[in-house]
Amino acid sequence: MSDADLRYRQATRDDVPAVVALLADDALGARREDVRDPLPQAYYDAFEAIDQERHHTLIVAESGGSIVGTMQLSFLPYLTYRGGWRMQIEAVRVSGGQRGKGVGESMLRWAIGRAREQGCHLVQLTTDKTRPDALRFYERLGFRASHEGMKLHLTGDAPQKRI
Repeated sequence: MSDADLRYRQATRDDVPAVVALLADDALGARREDVRDPLPQAYYDAFEAIDQERHHTLIVAESGGSIVGTMQLSFLPYLTYRGGWRMQIEAVRVSGGQRGKGVGESMLRWAIGRAREQGCHLVQLTTDKTRPDALRFYERLGFRASHEGMKLHLTGDAPQKRI
């Protein structure tokens, strides 16, 4: 698929079900996401929080009027690198029927262009170690595993407090 076949835009609330379906469309996502109809309210609450924050945006990629990909872009200020900004790319997903057709590469190149336009000195992302194909894909685009990332999952019965 050529770049001309794709259109990028900021996601809307109406896109949330399609985005969640993309997030659930792999082995890891199928275990984490809840695609029942109607979607749990927490997805809409998260969307509203992203949508209202000027340094975060949820992007969808469309082809032929259908959403074929999604990613979340966050612009982060740092004191390091002389007060530089970096872009964090999260939740990159391409619909199963479009994988291997250049959609993901086009999406990442578009996002990197946005980072340059905003004056970012760095683009960073994480990928699950159980996704070796994704790791090879990102490496092919020039990303390097320069740091070892760590996560601490917080679970329990306590209600989730929103920041």
